[in-house]
Amino acid sequence: MFVRSPDTILAATVVAATMLLHGLPLVPIRVSTMNVRSIAASITCLRMTSLTLTSLTLISLTAISWTAISLNSASAADPVIRVMVWDEQQPAQKQAYENFLGNAIADHLAKQPGLRVISANIDQPEKGIPAESLDSTDVLVWWGHVRQGEISAEKAQDIVARVKRGQLALIALHSAHWSAPFMEAMYERTRDDARRRYPDPVNGPPVAFEFVAPEGRFVPTADSLITPAYYAVRRGPQLTVRVDLPNCVFPAYRADGKPSTVTVLNRNHPIAQGLPERFEIPQTEMYADPFHVPPADEILFEEHWSAGERFRSGQIWKLGKGHVFYFRPGHETFPVYKQELPLKVISNAVNWLGTNLRKQQ
Repeated sequence: MFVRSPDTILAATVVAATMLLHGLPLVPIRVSTMNVRSIAASITCLRMTSLTLTSLTLISLTAISWTAISLNSASAADPVIRVMVWDEQQPAQKQAYENFLGNAIADHLAKQPGLRVISANIDQPEKGIPAESLDSTDVLVWWGHVRQGEISAEKAQDIVARVKRGQLALIALHSAHWSAPFMEAMYERTRDDARRRYPDPVNGPPVAFEFVAPEGRFVPTADSLITPAYYAVRRGPQLTVRVDLPNCVFPAYRADGKPSTVTVLNRNHPIAQGLPERFEIPQTEMYADPFHVPPADEILFEEHWSAGERFRSGQIWKLGKGHVFYFRPGHETFPVYKQELPLKVISNAVNWLGTNLRKQQ
């Protein structure tokens, strides 16, 4: 059931109760544009002197059930995008956010039309991501930092499987580059890329792949081999390919809060709608390319700092039938996600990803 507002439920309930009182059949109708107060005023004209409190309760319950059916019928024409904002809720966030960073994002999204938004955090049962919650989510916005290792590979793989099936879209923010779901998504995209790069021959044995995951989370030096990396060897008819999976990190970072400038590379993309060609983030952590991830399908933003560092700060990957979007700006001690333009990027991304996902279903 998709519900736009409590007023919609109330309006539908009152109309249903009225129809039942007069013995009229219940027919699904659109009620989202009804004025609740006008309906309530009309109801006061009805003669209800013989109606007991018990029967009114029964009618209301029946009406609510009917409302659910009616709204569900209408939702196909006017769907709601279901969003979960997941956050570790680190105490350090209180330096910039009164009620945690994830809640600040969720509060902003909840004010946007067409979105149903819930917040989740790592201290909830099943780390805040039980299967039944993911079943009711279209877009998952993820903020992780110091407790990344507490999310199991199995949980991350379940999220990625949902993305590949076209049931879920993932938005990873800032330090979530090392979150279990984002890393698993980049591993899976690399596996797909490797199989496209080295297809099985028409005649001969299939290509043998060895996928090697990084040994934990560590920052490479600037002169390190950039991952993912491929090393192919042919022995007779057999082609064997070793693939070093991406480390999902970069060689340098600086959390001094120096400002950055974001340049919009593709202003025609829906995620960039309403953004100026360039904008400044007054306080942010610096990340420096190269970012150890597979090549993105689209790069929307580039960020740079006065010291000369640059980073591809908005990237999109197609993964099976779904998408993953990474947006870099942040650090939980800076109020980046109290600012209009970073929040607009997230709102645009949620709407674009959710709309694409709905089109496939």
